[in-house]
Amino acid sequence: MITVRAPAKINLQLAVGPLRSDGFHELVSVFHAVDLVDEVTVSESTAGITISIEGEGAADLPVDDSNLAVRAARLLADHHGVEPNAHIAIRKTIPVAAGMAGGSADAAAVLVACDGLWRTGTDRQTLLSLAARLGSDVPFALMGGTAIGTGRGEQLTPVLTNGSLHWVFAIAEEGLSTPAVYAEFDRLHPHPNDPEVSVALLQALRTGEATSVGRHLSNNLQAAALSLRPGLGQLLDAGTDFGALGAVVCGSGPTCAFLTRDTETAIDLAVSLMSTGLCRTVKRGTGPATGVR
Repeated sequence: MITVRAPAKINLQLAVGPLRSDGFHELVSVFHAVDLVDEVTVSESTAGITISIEGEGAADLPVDDSNLAVRAARLLADHHGVEPNAHIAIRKTIPVAAGMAGGSADAAAVLVACDGLWRTGTDRQTLLSLAARLGSDVPFALMGGTAIGTGRGEQLTPVLTNGSLHWVFAIAEEGLSTPAVYAEFDRLHPHPNDPEVSVALLQALRTGEATSVGRHLSNNLQAAALSLRPGLGQLLDAGTDFGALGAVVCGSGPTCAFLTRDTETAIDLAVSLMSTGLCRTVKRGTGPATGVR
């Protein structure tokens, strides 16, 4: 039996470019892992790949081969030519369909856990390559920290950061479909510019000055998410009014991330946001966090 933890991610910057011939958009993203984690335990089995899920949003997730975690186990087994036998038990804390890459985190965790269970000894670069075949966010879940993602997000370059960033995440009542958000982006921006990383954001991360980081948070999908879910705009405004240093929609939404100065102000902001009735719940986290461990 092997247990690993995998972090949620947020996009400090998400720049979305033109649609590529493979159906993906060209992206530049500054990924940031936070210590909101899912716990994945794999154990020996003789019944193929089975999965059980408990915790945050478990009832909304499939427990068949359409689950990305199951696909990860099968991909690793196929790569090494071993029998795909394992039970996967996921204890979720990362919100489901919230733009924080919980499914990708679980898939990355399964790659590492099954590699240990089956004693296949996969090197890091191969794990990253397999992760990229599963989805754009899976390689970053392996890496953790803070990194620039290019291509469709799977090509990673670590980013130098200083200090810790304190976050509050306001989680909406209902999820948002990532394909629907991208379709709305295409409608709003039929001819997007080529994406570029924010030099100002990278400089702010190097200095570790939270106020400066907050000023340079950005997400090209935010307008599309707000178009589909207008109430998110009220939530972002409320967080800013309550003193957040910066506010941004996480990925394709609908979770909103608020940067605060320290733990105490994060607690105060979380309480204030819950009092608005604009979100289902709130969570706090700190980054950068380590990748799958």
